[in-house]
Order: sequence, then structure tokens, then C-alpha cells
Amino acid sequence: MILCLDVGNTQIFGGVFVDDDLKLQFRRTSQLRSSSDELGVFFRTVLRENDIDPRQINRVAICCVVPDLLYSLRATCQKYFSVDPLVLRPGVKTGLRILYRDPKEVGADRIADAVGAVKLYPDRNVIVADFGTATTICAITRKREFLGGCIIPGVNLSMEALEERTAQLPSVEIVPPKNAIGRSTIESIQSGLYWSNVGMVREMVSRITKEEFADEHPVVIGTGGFAQLFNREKLFDIVLSDLILTGLKEVIRLNDQTRA
Repeated sequence: MILCLDVGNTQIFGGVFVDDDLKLQFRRTSQLRSSSDELGVFFRTVLRENDIDPRQINRVAICCVVPDLLYSLRATCQKYFSVDPLVLRPGVKTGLRILYRDPKEVGADRIADAVGAVKLYPDRNVIVADFGTATTICAITRKREFLGGCIIPGVNLSMEALEERTAQLPSVEIVPPKNAIGRSTIESIQSGLYWSNVGMVREMVSRITKEEFADEHPVVIGTGGFAQLFNREKLFDIVLSDLILTGLKEVIRLNDQTRA
């Protein structure tokens, strides 16, 4: 069994694969001061509660954008699963050609998304919109070239900025509004958060398609915690909440092949 962990600024998103089947998905709030024991007890408890024997975990893959958590995560894997994890970082085989000016700058989460996308759509140009703490939109060619993309404050982060930086604007539930014109402060914030993201994604996908794919429609994948929120606007060809886990599993396979 393979345990895959996507460690973000807000949440740890995990999954367990048995062969090619994703048997379990779970989430935990990211906490910078989490000890290896706290994480280990949580992971083993989640597995047991879902009828998975932790002793069956023989591989672990991690992509992490919170460096302060990596030491604890490594120790967790070694102590609670007797496994040295594969951490997605520069030098790890991904099957991608990274066309960033400095490939080391690309976040591991964006690489894992891209690996998952080319695994599922090997002969297509792909755009991945990942709605996490930050919203990232990335372009990958049918030749497995990671072109780059854009990084924007995420939906929840934008709401928190409004709440923290203004004297009278409250925190609101992030939901699809019925109308563009809000008739209360809460409705106005909800409308602004929702429709600004709809417009941003639509514009970025259109521009990237024209710039890089000669107006050939790429496969547009929505993923991340807020992707389903926007699904009704037909921004994506498909929503894959587990795309990053698929990418991490593929990274394990590619690097196992290299070692063999």
C-alpha cells in the first residue's frame, strides 16, 4: 500500500492506494508545531478507523510546501511506518521537462498536479487550476513540458484579508451567490469572492490557450478544496479532487523504475 501526503499551508491531504485504487482520502489541519508522534498517531488512527492496517503501508510519497513540517513528517514515516518517504523535490524523477527559468522555484504541489495530469491525459495539452490556500493555474504540453502559469491568493485567503485589513467587513461563508449584485454586506463579499474567481480562471485559461496552444482547446482540470464550488460555471472539463494524490503515486512508480 502507498500512503500519499500533500502538505499545504492550510491542510494535509492524504490518500492510500492499493495497486491503482484509491481506497481512502482524508484531511487534517496543517499545524507548524506538530510533532512526529502527533502526526503518527493521527495517521495510524485514520487508517485503522477506515479498516486499513497501518502495517501494510510500504511506501510513502510526500509533496510539501511547508518546510518546517518536513522533519516531523520524515520522522513520522520512519517511526510509525518503518519507511523512508520519497519527498518530491528537485532531483526526483517526474517525467516532466520543467521550463521555469529556475526549475527549483516550482512548488512541489504544482509538480505533483502536473504529473497527475499527464498520467491521466498523456497525449493532450492540459491546464490545471488548483484551488488551495493559493490558487494556481499551470499549463503542461502534450510533450510533458511544464510551461509555468500563475499564482493568485486563494478564495479563503482573500476573504481573510478583507476581514483582517478592514474595520467593518465580517468573515462570510464562501458560497455561490444567486446574483452578481449583493444587497447586504455579506452578499456583496460573497459575490465579489465568487465572481472574481470565475472571471479570473476563465480569463487565464483563455489567455494561456491563445499564447501556448494555438487556440487548440486543452483539457482543463479543476482540483483542490474549492474546485467543486465553481464547477457549475463550466470552467473545467473535469474536476479531480484527488489529482495531486494520483501525481504522487506516479512519482513513486517512476522512481521505483529508476532504482530497478
